[in-house]
Amino acid sequence: MTEEAETGVDGLPIDVEGISDVTDGVLKMDLSTSTREDIDFKTTRVVGLLSLLLAEDLGANNDDEVMGLFRQAYKLLELTSRPGRQTASFTAYFFMRDVASLSRRLLWVYVERNGGVPR
Repeated sequence: MTEEAETGVDGLPIDVEGISDVTDGVLKMDLSTSTREDIDFKTTRVVGLLSLLLAEDLGANNDDEVMGLFRQAYKLLELTSRPGRQTASFTAYFFMRDVASLSRRLLWVYVERNGGVPR
């Protein structure tokens, strides 16, 4: 773990630097040089990170903007919204980016509420 790790749900650490690194990597991916396997793998990772952040108390009940982010996240994570094997690669790619971007936004909220500095 890094020095920036914070305590999350059930005492498990929220690795701010690790989440930043993963989402940075996803957002730097280029559609023309990414394989579908890479997209699917990275999508699984960022979906897990988004789910982890949604489990945190980020003050959504008292903050309309945060509640809006939660709504967007839950809509993205619905099984019917996720790309399947038959989904075009570019659609899967943009879904992955949407999840990573939303994860970054929730990470900023997490850091604001708990201290620390995301990269």
